[in-house]
Amino acid sequence: MRAARLINMVLLLQSRGMLTAGELAAELEVSERTVYRDALALSAAGVPVYAEQGRTGGYRLVGGYRTRLTGLSHGEAEALFLAGLPGPARDMGLDEPVQSVRRKMLAALPPGLREASQRAGQRFHLDAPGWFDRADPPEQLAELARAVWQDRVLAMRYRRRDEEVGRDVEPYGLVLKSGVWYLVGRVDADLRTYRVDRITGVEPTGAVFTRDPAFDLPEFWAQRAAEFVRQMLRTTITIRLSPDGLRGLRFVAEPPAVREALEVAGEPDRHGWVRTRLPVESLDVGYTYMLRLGPEVEVLEPPALRERFADAARRLGDLYR
Repeated sequence: MRAARLINMVLLLQSRGMLTAGELAAELEVSERTVYRDALALSAAGVPVYAEQGRTGGYRLVGGYRTRLTGLSHGEAEALFLAGLPGPARDMGLDEPVQSVRRKMLAALPPGLREASQRAGQRFHLDAPGWFDRADPPEQLAELARAVWQDRVLAMRYRRRDEEVGRDVEPYGLVLKSGVWYLVGRVDADLRTYRVDRITGVEPTGAVFTRDPAFDLPEFWAQRAAEFVRQMLRTTITIRLSPDGLRGLRFVAEPPAVREALEVAGEPDRHGWVRTRLPVESLDVGYTYMLRLGPEVEVLEPPALRERFADAARRLGDLYR
């Protein structure tokens, strides 16, 4: 543990030039007293760490010293591909290897290129979770991530409707979609998808599974996502939309449904209104969506939904009369 910390201290000084004891302590997550001891240990080992006193002082490496200890460990090499996702990597318990590999990459760059990472970080940021999701990661996420890395079979408990069920699962991968984590796992020779926040417990069985070499997580997820949308949008309503309603449709309905509605939309009438069909999850969902468009939409079919809107219009008239 200490050896890794000493290496990281050298890499930080190599990539950033000069750092105070407080800055090093914050980066290494230790006390300033530990930084003082580590600096002495490095000096005793022949690493030219120099301490400058005063308000603008700090620690730096003397004479352009560069370490060659920049090789990646197996875990760091795996974490390399998560370096652009610090939040999800931290949630999966991979923050330390991600930070370590980032320091090694910066240390390996020539001085003129080191600012490229800082420039990119100041200009681009990926915020994966949704706006209103809770910040805390699911309780079982880190354990699931370890099992995914190590191909270890898990005895898993999962909350389904009003009951809790148990499964032995081969965890193939984790997906973060709109702030929600999903586990893709093989159960009884079938690949299934589970919401991680509904997993109530996991326990390693001690067994290791052999991963299907043909499995492609992005391709699998794209196919499942498309199937989910097709299954979800199982009802169709016929509507007329004003120009404002047509523009606002994308703010109230699912993107695949909006695309289909635009593709089958008729020509505008002399007032600019268009007739189209919109796929929705259910008539209740369709009612909620169209209600948000107010007077910019007219529901034509089915008759039951049209009558529901007529009743809503009457009640609104009574309220505002």
